[in-house]
Amino acid sequence: MEEELKCPVCGSLFREPIILPCSHNVCLPCARTIAVQTPESEQHLPPLVHPRGPAPPAAAAAPGAGPGVAAGSAACLDSECAAGGGGDHADKLSLHSETDSGYGSYTPSLKSPNGVRVLPLVPAPPGSAAAPRGAGPASSSLTCPQCHRSASLDHRGLRGFQRNRLLEAIVQRYQQGRAAAAAAAKCQLCDRSPPEPAAVLCEQCEVLYCAACQLRCHPARGPFAKHRLAPPPAHPGAPGGGGDGGGGKGAGGGRKLPTCAEHDLENYSMYCVSCRSPVCYQCLEEGKHSKHDVKALGAMWKQHKAQLSQALNGVSDKAKEAKEFLVQLKNLLQQIQENGLDYEACLVAQCDALVDALTRQKAKLLTKVTKEREHKLKVVWDQINHCTLKLRQSTGLMEYCLEVIKENDPSGFLQISDALIKRVQVSQEQWVKGALEPKVSAEFDLTLDSEPLLQSIHQLDFIQMKCRVPPVPLLQLEKCCTRNNSVTLAWRMPPLSHNPVEGYILELDDGDGGQFREVYVGKETLCTIDGLHFNSTYNARVKAFNSSGVGPYSKTVILQTSDVAWFTFDPSSAHRDIVLSNDNQTATCNSYDDRVVLGTAAFSKGVHYWELHVDRYDNHPDPAFGIARINVVKDMMLGKDDKAWAMYVDNNRSWFMHCNSHTNRTEGGVSKGATVGVLLDLNKHNLTFYINGQQQGPPAFENIEGVFMPALSLNRNVQVTLHTGLEVPQCVKQTKLPNN
Repeated sequence: MEEELKCPVCGSLFREPIILPCSHNVCLPCARTIAVQTPESEQHLPPLVHPRGPAPPAAAAAPGAGPGVAAGSAACLDSECAAGGGGDHADKLSLHSETDSGYGSYTPSLKSPNGVRVLPLVPAPPGSAAAPRGAGPASSSLTCPQCHRSASLDHRGLRGFQRNRLLEAIVQRYQQGRAAAAAAAKCQLCDRSPPEPAAVLCEQCEVLYCAACQLRCHPARGPFAKHRLAPPPAHPGAPGGGGDGGGGKGAGGGRKLPTCAEHDLENYSMYCVSCRSPVCYQCLEEGKHSKHDVKALGAMWKQHKAQLSQALNGVSDKAKEAKEFLVQLKNLLQQIQENGLDYEACLVAQCDALVDALTRQKAKLLTKVTKEREHKLKVVWDQINHCTLKLRQSTGLMEYCLEVIKENDPSGFLQISDALIKRVQVSQEQWVKGALEPKVSAEFDLTLDSEPLLQSIHQLDFIQMKCRVPPVPLLQLEKCCTRNNSVTLAWRMPPLSHNPVEGYILELDDGDGGQFREVYVGKETLCTIDGLHFNSTYNARVKAFNSSGVGPYSKTVILQTSDVAWFTFDPSSAHRDIVLSNDNQTATCNSYDDRVVLGTAAFSKGVHYWELHVDRYDNHPDPAFGIARINVVKDMMLGKDDKAWAMYVDNNRSWFMHCNSHTNRTEGGVSKGATVGVLLDLNKHNLTFYINGQQQGPPAFENIEGVFMPALSLNRNVQVTLHTGLEVPQCVKQTKLPNN
């Protein structure tokens, strides 16, 4: 409460407080002191600040008399006000804003002892009642030091402001209670009995000291120099120190009733609602309040007390909430500190776990490298030992044979010569091609791809509860490529992106400028799409998503598939009796029955041509060449079911076969060294066969649609080598439709 009882100008407890029109209070002495605070203001003081009559010429002419004049003026004003005589003009001192100064550009700024900014005085208007004889016109005003609102002064000057007698009484009770509490407070460090009264309280140490103990135990130097010493606090039970204020008397308990400021002999009896101030009976009869709305003073007193009590209850509730909020904030500070330590420990533990996992993975990788090295060393040592043994045997046989050749006994030589010749031939066959080549190379076919892990480490960050959608992914064009009818795309997030990513969506068009469709949804940043059309242009784009939504698309990349198909036989789908060699380009069979093998390519549009070279052809078998679905039956001749379209041929003639239906017998067969060509024209939807560059019969099948794979059936009497990536024969190029 003490802050409410201090003057905003001097900073001390109020002395004779007056109420300004803005409802703020100021000491009456401070109101006078502000007006005569500095010599600059005295230079512009109007004659009305001096006593009635002309000013003494000596005071006006004496050099350096500015401070003396100020002091004399203040003393004169106080004496006149106390006497109730001609001091009315002395109260007509004003503070006023720079905009109404009336001095042109000269607006000096003054300050009160409490740091409140004060503005210079203004002369009263000429001819006014407040202006002295012979003085120029002037108008006076007073500016509130708290809200800076200006209030005009009338002919009564400062006496026109009402005295705040209630505040004055509260200040008096407070001073009495503080004095009683100070007398009751005892020093907490005294060794006397009883202890001496406390003189000061250290706000940092929270200890009461008497004067002697303060000098001895709490000197104003060293670490105590910055401690703040305050008067002893009010005792809760002392008057004015938190009790009911028993040091003062009630409004009707003997205190002099306040009189009207306009009529000194009249007490306040009514309340003017319009002016919001108490008035006397004479003010209603003769004064300016005669036509105003007035009410009984007691009734308004009770009404305003009720309103103030109600407002205080609201403030009390808010203060209670504020105290609870402060407790919550202090608890929040502690929780933040604890949670910060917990999260630091959690982060350290997670990073340590990552380091441990990386260490364990490093050990596993080192083990793999060690095993690979030991395997290579073992293979080489085994080859060294084997080669050394064979070399020793061959050398011994050579030396033995040389000794045999030196003998001159023909009959003895002929007895063992056949056996020696066979042994030498067998020894020579041991050194066939490849026997003198290392089985392993010195290079290690191991490549550690650490880039995804490094990228993940660089993107390692906290996942915020409220995050934004991911940014635009960046396509890694150096890693995007096409192979045959498959495309591979790679992308990554921007290096400084902190938004979490839960997955990616890869979209591809239909290869003919159509709409995009989703072909992959997942967390990987590398994707290969197979089964596309040959000789087609595809557009691809990618976007990222998380819990907040889907991010924007990346730039579109254009990918061109191969003009012609490069493929081999597919070991994963071939019959188990099929034997593939020459990088899966040569096919043989272990069975006398026909077995089917498919190619690795799939065609759905365009024109495609491939050839099969007959490497071996024994006992006139019937190999079949053509196309098939992925689910064709593989343990019988190609074309016997409804999933294949084929031409089977022997050494003299050929037939077309589908669903075990034999059609279009054509003369001309195959033999060792022959070449069979297969032309699949999906623009015209037909299939044509060639033997040694010549078309074999008419187009074999027409109106075929769907997805087809190259196919072949053969038995153990045939060996065939596949040749792909070939240009379409010229006779077909002239009539084929353009690829889309």
